[in-house]
Amino acid sequence: MPHADVSTRYMLLTGASRGIGHATVKLFQEHNWKVFTVSRQPFSEDCKWPAARESHIQADLADLNSVEKIAEEVRRRLPDGKLHALVNNEGISPKGEDRTRLGVLKSDTRTWSTVLNVNLISNALLARALFPELARAKGAIANVTSIAGFKVHPFAGAAYAVSKAALFALTREMAHEFGPEGVRVNAIAPGEIDTSILSPGTEDIVNHEIPLHRLGNPREVAETIHFLCGPAASYINGAEIHINGGQHV
Repeated sequence: MPHADVSTRYMLLTGASRGIGHATVKLFQEHNWKVFTVSRQPFSEDCKWPAARESHIQADLADLNSVEKIAEEVRRRLPDGKLHALVNNEGISPKGEDRTRLGVLKSDTRTWSTVLNVNLISNALLARALFPELARAKGAIANVTSIAGFKVHPFAGAAYAVSKAALFALTREMAHEFGPEGVRVNAIAPGEIDTSILSPGTEDIVNHEIPLHRLGNPREVAETIHFLCGPAASYINGAEIHINGGQHV
C-alpha cells in the first residue's frame, strides 16, 4: 500500500534498471512519488512497476547531446513545473578481458571519455538544465558516488574511481552554488551492495574489510537517498554519506 503522503512529488532518476536504481524507484513510489527514469534501453514489457511505460525516457548519457532532450521531456511531463528531486545514479565501470580491472595503463581515450560523460559530466548538465524546475520546488539532488572515489578498489577501474571522486567535488560545487536558491545537493557513497554486478572475490572484502561482515542491501541505499530528498534532511547540504558497513574506517 502506498505511503500516505499529502501530495505527489516528482523525481528524475538515472540508472533505474537494476540494483540501487530499481530499489530506489520502488521505495519512492511507495511514498507517493512520481518517478521518471532514464535508460539506454527501451521500455521493457517485463517491467512490473506501476505506470512504468509513461515514466520511462530512453537516452544514452554517454551522448551529452541527449541531456537537453531528457530535460525537455521531463518539463513536458511535469504538471506544475516543479521537480522535487534529481537522483544521478547512472554509472558505468568498464572491464578488461575476463572482467579484469582497467588501470591507467589499460584505459584508452574512449574509456575515459565515455566513463566521464556518463558518470560525471552528464550529471552536471542535467542539474544545469533542470535547475529552474528544481529551484521552483526547493528540491534536492542526490549524486551516487562510490567507495572507489576515495579508496583504491580491487575491481573498479581508474576512470570509474576518478569519475566518482570528481562527482563528490561536483556535489560540493553544486551545494555551494544551488543552496541560495533552496536546492540541496548531497552524495551517497555505496560500498559492496548486493546487486547483480558484484565481481568474483567480493566475499573476501566482506570477510576482511567490512566490520559488519555482510553485503549492503539495495533497499538500505534507497532509504538513504529517500532521507536526503525529504524534509528530515532539510539542513544537510554538501555532504557525502558512506553506506559501506564501515569498510572505509
